[in-house]
Amino acid sequence: MSIDERLERIEQLTLLAAKDVLTTDDVAAYTGLSKGYLYQLVNRRAIPHYKSEGGRYTYFKKTEIAQWLTAHRVATKAEDEAQAAAYVVNNPLKLKGGVK
Repeated sequence: MSIDERLERIEQLTLLAAKDVLTTDDVAAYTGLSKGYLYQLVNRRAIPHYKSEGGRYTYFKKTEIAQWLTAHRVATKAEDEAQAAAYVVNNPLKLKGGVK
């Protein structure tokens, strides 16, 4: 990557950081998703977005995209183990006829 390309990329990211409302190009740069995939998500209404009057342009709120990106958190193994241990403590096994 040339110095000119790097400077252009830095400029693009700096401008992106200052924006609250993003275009499809901006969201692609922000998320690393391709524009084609973003269009699919928009068509399926799987990503929060806004349309201009007449529906020609698509816009996104940066805060909503950040929330969308982090909406499906995966618990760590340690969190799953702690939850399982808490469940066992709070829900003891009840045997018919008592304990033998």
